[in-house]
Amino acid sequence: MHRPVREALAERRAVVALETTVVTHGLPRPENLETALAMEQAIAREGALGAFIGLLGGQIHIGLTPDELEHLARAGQVEKTSRRDLPLLLTLGRDGATTVAGTMACAALAGIAVMATGGIGGVHRDVQTSMDISADLTELGATAVAVVCSGVKSILDIARTRERLETLGVPVIGYQTDRFPAFYVRDSGLAVDARLDSPDAVAELIVASREVGNAGLLVTQPVSVDEALDRTELEDWVGQAERTAQARGIRGKSLTPFLLGELFRLSGGKTLRANQALLVANATLAARIAVALEGRRKGN
Repeated sequence: MHRPVREALAERRAVVALETTVVTHGLPRPENLETALAMEQAIAREGALGAFIGLLGGQIHIGLTPDELEHLARAGQVEKTSRRDLPLLLTLGRDGATTVAGTMACAALAGIAVMATGGIGGVHRDVQTSMDISADLTELGATAVAVVCSGVKSILDIARTRERLETLGVPVIGYQTDRFPAFYVRDSGLAVDARLDSPDAVAELIVASREVGNAGLLVTQPVSVDEALDRTELEDWVGQAERTAQARGIRGKSLTPFLLGELFRLSGGKTLRANQALLVANATLAARIAVALEGRRKGN
C-alpha cells in the first residue's frame, strides 16, 4: 500500500479509490495521464486523497506514485484486471490495470469505502448471442463499496443493465437528479431508485446499507450540460461503431475500448471531452462523499 494511503486510512482521513483502466484503456495519450492527475487534484481540493489502484510486477498497489501511474499510462498493452484476473496476475507477476470490479475488490480489502469512475460496465447489446455481461455488476452486488459514476457506458443495453442491478440488489441513486444518466448523455430515459441531493445524504445511505448488510451501491451524476452529447446523434455513432466491431470480429475484453475509440473518431473528439469532464466531476463528488462519511464515522 502506498504510504500516503496507509497513513490516511490509519488516521481516518477520506480516501477515494480510482480505477487504472481509465488510464490504460479508457482515454488516449496524452489525455489519459493528464486526466488522471486532474482527478487526483480535484479529490485533494476537497480534502481527500485519491488512490489509483493497479498491479505492478504481480503486486497490488493501493495508490500509485506519479512515476508508477505514468508507467501504466505509457506501457502499451496492460492487462485489464477484474476480480477474476487478480490471482492470475499475482501468480504470473504481470502488470495490470483494474476495472471497476477489480478496483472495488482491492478497495474493499484495503478498507476504502468510496470509488470514482466514468461509467460502469453492464449488459452488452448483443447479450442474446454473446452472453457479455460485465463483472462490474456482480461486484456491485457483492462488495460494500459505493461507486460514483455517470451511469453505464452509452454503448451498452442500459435497460437490461438496470434490470440486472435490481436483481443483484444494488440501489441506484441519482445525485441531484431523478433520471439515470448514460455516460455521455444526461438522461437515458430511465429513472433512478432514489434521488439524494447532498454528500451527507449519500454518506448516510452508505452507513444504512452497511447496517442492513447490503453490498455496493451506485451513485450516478450526469455529465455537465456543456459537455453532454445529443442522444440521437450518439446512437447513430454507436450503431456505426458496433457494425465495424462486428465486421472485424472484435469482442470480449477488447470490445469496449474499441467502441470508445470509434466513438472518439466519429464524434470528432466530443466523446473525449465529455469523458474527461465527467471523470473529474465524479472524482470531486466522490471526495465530498468520502469526507462526509469519515465525518459521520468520527461523530459516532
